[in-house]
Amino acid sequence: MLIHAVLGFSVLETLVLAALLLAWADRVAGARLLAAFLTGISLWMVGNELPNWVGPETEPVAIRLLATAPFTSALFFHFCTVFCRVDLGRWGVAAAYALGGGASAVSIVLVPGHLIHHRDIGWLAVADPVGMVASMAWVILGIGGVCVLLHALLRARRLGDGQKFRQIAAVTASCLWGLLCLAGYGIAVLDWPIYPFPLLGLPFYSLILVYGILRYGVFVANAWARRALVWALLLALGLVVVALTPLLPLESRWLGGLAVAASVLALNGPVRRVAERLVYPGADVSAADLAAWRRTLGLAETPQALAGQAAALLSARTGTQVEVHIGDAPPAAASSAPQLVCGRAGEGWAVSLQGWDAAPPGPRHVAELFGTVVAEAAERVEQAQQFAARERERQLQARLAELGALAATVAHDIRNPLNIISMAVAAAPGDTRREVAEQVARIAHLTHDLLDFAKPWKLAPSTIDLATQVRNAALRLPDVSFGPGLDQPLWLHADPRRVDQALTNLFENARMATAPGSDANAPAAARTHSHVHIDAETTATTVLLHVCDAGPGVPAEIRDRLFEPFASRSPGGTGLGLAIVARTMAAHGGTVALTERAPWSTCFTLSFPRTPAP
Repeated sequence: MLIHAVLGFSVLETLVLAALLLAWADRVAGARLLAAFLTGISLWMVGNELPNWVGPETEPVAIRLLATAPFTSALFFHFCTVFCRVDLGRWGVAAAYALGGGASAVSIVLVPGHLIHHRDIGWLAVADPVGMVASMAWVILGIGGVCVLLHALLRARRLGDGQKFRQIAAVTASCLWGLLCLAGYGIAVLDWPIYPFPLLGLPFYSLILVYGILRYGVFVANAWARRALVWALLLALGLVVVALTPLLPLESRWLGGLAVAASVLALNGPVRRVAERLVYPGADVSAADLAAWRRTLGLAETPQALAGQAAALLSARTGTQVEVHIGDAPPAAASSAPQLVCGRAGEGWAVSLQGWDAAPPGPRHVAELFGTVVAEAAERVEQAQQFAARERERQLQARLAELGALAATVAHDIRNPLNIISMAVAAAPGDTRREVAEQVARIAHLTHDLLDFAKPWKLAPSTIDLATQVRNAALRLPDVSFGPGLDQPLWLHADPRRVDQALTNLFENARMATAPGSDANAPAAARTHSHVHIDAETTATTVLLHVCDAGPGVPAEIRDRLFEPFASRSPGGTGLGLAIVARTMAAHGGTVALTERAPWSTCFTLSFPRTPAP
């Protein structure tokens, strides 16, 4: 009978789709739960068809297979919560499994129904009172799962998450389709005088459910869907031609067969294009589309913003989640989504497509055209950033020029008064002379730093060993330890005088922070080990130098502006030492940052571009 053949095919199809989900379990949230649910559906269909395939003597086995339906509904409910990211807590999921598992266990023990014979279906299971109670359990769990889907559907629509909305809508539609198909059993049980035709649509239930989820997450699923749709349409057209063949003035079967084959071959191209448009909507790109893309992508100001906007546009256009990378290579880990990579290529930007092997020509053409717009936008963003950087540098140089002129005037005007003050206290008591000398030195130090920070200077780079330079510069520190990272040469292409100045400023900063009385709040482990600790480490592209101390730390109020002029953590500091360090590192293409390295209270990390050993 037709229904039994269809249900047999549906069992095989459902098991294949469950295996497919297990193979792609890392790409779909809740895929393993969905595979388990589909396996439960297969067992339920086998329970319905086993008496018809083998005979009514299999009634005990068939009835007990049907008794697993409540537990299968619990799997469906759990899948809905995971797929829709609805957190019901451990007890909520446990309650669902307790209801479904308990109902299934009771049904298996007490036997929930018996077989009757139907004129259209053959042997059919009918529920007893125990089965009716068990049915209430799977009905409750099924309704609960649908409510979770509807809640998530409304949330996705409110948040504007189009992809998640379409996925959840596909799952919800499959549930409605499954309910419609099960109406065929209702027709048979109620013994209505019509054929239970809804059961013929049962193979589409699991297909709609799985494809609706994979469509937006696994690109190759769309390629398979296109091929399947092409063959289905060609088969339908072939059947139509066969039905119309008797109307043709052809008496030979060979000529009739040739007419069918010629018709199918002639329609092959149009059918493929129709299938491609159905599976991949929006494959044609118009001038208006290009203008809209340029206008939308033109709003991005950074490569990250451009990549996010481009991914959203291309994903919406192709109906598949697409990753876009601007200016950097995609991560090494394999990605399930196709990727559009836009990077520097000579004088301009070039785009490459990765993971598009399963895509037909239409979507690939869309991605290629879209890529040209992305490349234009990437070049515009790069030019805008370069212009902004030049403008910031111009403004910085202008401010430094003003500051330099001011510093030179102040230094000239203050030098003579300082000399007069120093001479005026020559006959004063020793404590007074020491205090005045200390304050005069402080003003002179501030003047020197101000002049050095403000005046323009250029680098004179050469190949240096940072480890040796660090050890030489640290000779002035009273209490210092070196980490193992400084035991081997650390080669850099840098200006030795400027690097030494930056190191001296950092070391002096650490020395002042760890002066007697300044480290009372330092961690005990740091105080007992050493006041200042210096270490280094290397990566493939950088050399990192860590200068840590056990001082009182950096006050929270100046952390955000620590490397700006006149921000000092030491009471006697000028506030220019770290600003000079930051300027020196920027000139070398590196950075300086305040980092955390236990047990030290303060740690500054210098990052230099790495240079191959000479």
